[in-house]
Amino acid sequence: MWVVAIIGMATAYAESTLAQLYKVRDQNGQLRGGSAFYISKGLKAPWAGAVFSLALILAFGLVFNAVQANSIAGAMEGAFGVDTSITGLAIMLLAAVVIFGGIKKIARFAEVVVPFMAVLYLLLALYVISINISDVPAAFALIFKSAFGVEQAAGGVLGAMLNGVKRGLFSNEAGMGSAPNIAAVATPNPHHPASQGMVQSLGVFIDTILICTATALMILLSGALGNGQTGIALTQTALTTHVGSAGQYFVAIAIFFFAFTSIIGNYSYAENALTYLKWANKPGIFVLRILALAMIPWGAYESVAMVFNVADAAMGLMATINLIAITMMSGLVVKLTKDYFAQLKTHTPVFNSNEYPEVREDIDLSVWDEKPKQ
Repeated sequence: MWVVAIIGMATAYAESTLAQLYKVRDQNGQLRGGSAFYISKGLKAPWAGAVFSLALILAFGLVFNAVQANSIAGAMEGAFGVDTSITGLAIMLLAAVVIFGGIKKIARFAEVVVPFMAVLYLLLALYVISINISDVPAAFALIFKSAFGVEQAAGGVLGAMLNGVKRGLFSNEAGMGSAPNIAAVATPNPHHPASQGMVQSLGVFIDTILICTATALMILLSGALGNGQTGIALTQTALTTHVGSAGQYFVAIAIFFFAFTSIIGNYSYAENALTYLKWANKPGIFVLRILALAMIPWGAYESVAMVFNVADAAMGLMATINLIAITMMSGLVVKLTKDYFAQLKTHTPVFNSNEYPEVREDIDLSVWDEKPKQ
């Protein structure tokens, strides 16, 4: 997962920079963009953009909602004993309220709560690490020993690598082509495409290097590894070992906020893909909403393994298309990066389309002609 994160910081930078460059305004004046847009315009391959959009709708509009619901249901069952089916129905109803109406209020609430919960989670992890500081070197040693040991090389190294890659990608989405949907519409409007790429790269570092490592250390320091538990249940048991019964309740509440806001975010990705496909009419959006909501109780009820297997397949299709695209456009990313750092030495970098004649006919010049917000 660490290796995936390090590489992912580069892929997240590239895809988000391209998403900013090729963003457009729709008929309602809203910014739109993402992988499908730069695949279509940058590679002159609208068909590939359409295939990617379909894959994104499958992955984020449907399957990943099941994954997030599964995480919430597992956490609620472990902390409060609530049946997973009941949790699934409750999440579906709450998500329906947001998706069909109150999304703006929930978004504003999430802007405050989610960063707060992330910081609180990291502070709790630092507390756990500090009181077990003498055992931390052994925990890191176990990570490297398990990765490079003789037994692992003779046995399940390939499986471990694949699992690490899959979970690493799921934790930060780098290279999958999903984050560019949000990166393209980031406000206030970045002065230069590369500036948003830097932000997305930092996000990968926080998601995987900080939060996932903190979770791993809390589990290893608790001695709970190998007790037969997996996923959220294992994290809850580990935290309960460190801080008492309050630990499992804290994980359940944190997971609810993280996962529920992810469900809403996933839906917004899928709706953006509908816009690219020109299916974002009332019937198309209604069908997407119903299917997205239907996946929530299914995901809450199914086993962790089943849900993740379906998610991995959808994720692989998206990543394959997107990584090929950003590789083919890497020359443009390099040019944007050099331009950004050259300007940074003397002033705030500003994108000048005249310096990029190769893309002027493919980008929305009206967007970049706007005066950047300070």
